[in-house]
Amino acid sequence: MALQSLTPNLMVNDVEETIEYYTDILGFTLLMTVPETGSLDWAMVKRNDVVMMFQSTKSLKKGVPRLQGEKPGGGLTFYIKVDRVTEIHEELFNNEVEIISDLDSTFYNTIEFSVVDNNGYILTFSEDQEE
Repeated sequence: MALQSLTPNLMVNDVEETIEYYTDILGFTLLMTVPETGSLDWAMVKRNDVVMMFQSTKSLKKGVPRLQGEKPGGGLTFYIKVDRVTEIHEELFNNEVEIISDLDSTFYNTIEFSVVDNNGYILTFSEDQEE
């Protein structure tokens, strides 16, 4: 048995607003929604090899009752490996993204920065430094 991929399904307050944030501001492409039109319960977006799904709070709690007491954001962080981190930083900075940790070299030999999305999830963009 081999694991093949991991695609997070994030609980969000508003699927349409989250799609707009991820496509217009973070540069993702919308792949699909459920339903295809009208008030959305779920969506999938992609940028390069990174795929994320978003599901409305109401829909997700109905499907997974154990999440009844949870809220979007929920202390989750996402660590995204990239190339040309400074270009992505400039792109997002120009899109007025809330950067919560600016470009920094780490002790584990990366350059990275973090942003917070419209639902409170933290996305860290990281590039390995050449030794």
